[in-house]
Amino acid sequence: MSPQEALITLNLIEHVGPIRLRHLLQHFDGDPLEILKASASQLLSVHGIGPETAQAIASWASTVDTAGELRRIREFGCTIVTQLDPDYPGPLREIYDPPPVLYIRGRLQPSDLRGIALVGSRLSTPYGIETARRLAYQLAYAGVTVVSGGARGIDTAAHQGALSSGGRTIVVLGTGISQVFPAENAALFERVAEQGAVVTQFPFNRCADRQTFPIRNRIVAGLTLGTVVVEANLNGGALITANFATDYGRMVFAVPGRIDSPRSKGCHDLIKKGAKLCEGPEDILTEFEYLFPPTNRQGTDDGPAERPTLPLSEAEARILAALDDRVERSIDEVIRATGLPPAQVASTLFALELKRLVGQTPGKLFTRTT
Repeated sequence: MSPQEALITLNLIEHVGPIRLRHLLQHFDGDPLEILKASASQLLSVHGIGPETAQAIASWASTVDTAGELRRIREFGCTIVTQLDPDYPGPLREIYDPPPVLYIRGRLQPSDLRGIALVGSRLSTPYGIETARRLAYQLAYAGVTVVSGGARGIDTAAHQGALSSGGRTIVVLGTGISQVFPAENAALFERVAEQGAVVTQFPFNRCADRQTFPIRNRIVAGLTLGTVVVEANLNGGALITANFATDYGRMVFAVPGRIDSPRSKGCHDLIKKGAKLCEGPEDILTEFEYLFPPTNRQGTDDGPAERPTLPLSEAEARILAALDDRVERSIDEVIRATGLPPAQVASTLFALELKRLVGQTPGKLFTRTT
């Protein structure tokens, strides 16, 4: 058995969670194989390990089917990344209770380090759904990976918006990788696996229960640079994710809503407590400008450097052709000149601003940069 397989085995033991595993690894010099070899009495000397947990670990060989779990993973077409692997997500390593393993359908990429969580109520309003879709579309189009929990309402809208932009999105499940919850999101999860990743820390066939969703929420917060709450009740699960983000030292953003809507109470409470008010993607991206450096190079003694050639989509090329570096044009003029849908023009102009190819002046007027 390899150290990675030992971590998978420990993850299958009912009473071993991330915090207990951390104590065990600290005690046994970071070697999961030594944990599985230990006797119950040796395990009892570890901080936080009681008789029930010690017995569960000591008897793992008769209760845990590691070979069967590895076979199910292989047949299902997913992969596992453990804390011991170099491609384990860096942001998750930084939290105090990182999941020992991640089951993955699809593929995690280095660009996913620029992830933003977008979460909210399952019982959402039309305003919340439209806001989540628009924010996710614009963030994903700008190169941000949108992370959410795959639940009904705001989570689903966030994944849909990111997918429609052609960008990346990650679903974090509160179940095993073989389960689909809610059932109506089966097709959505398939699309996410093709265009991003579906991940979970739970064993293959684990069903959802009251405990799994808060555990899922901490991964959503831990994977990302910040969490955006679109709609939430005062006691909603989205606020649990926001609290995890705060605990992990990550940014928290909240979208304001109607003052008479229960779905806005949680967001307004977050803003009162110091969350950044979010009215659009620029409120999020300005906090992470270091991830979007200017594409113009500084001039040197030999003269100004040339602007590097940037890949442009068809929409970006059409909009640039419709703009001038001397004449300011409104978004309506750009829409008429290009014939593109208004939503696409708005999101594409925003992407061009990030690439420093378009500038915006007061009054929402646009010019090409020189």
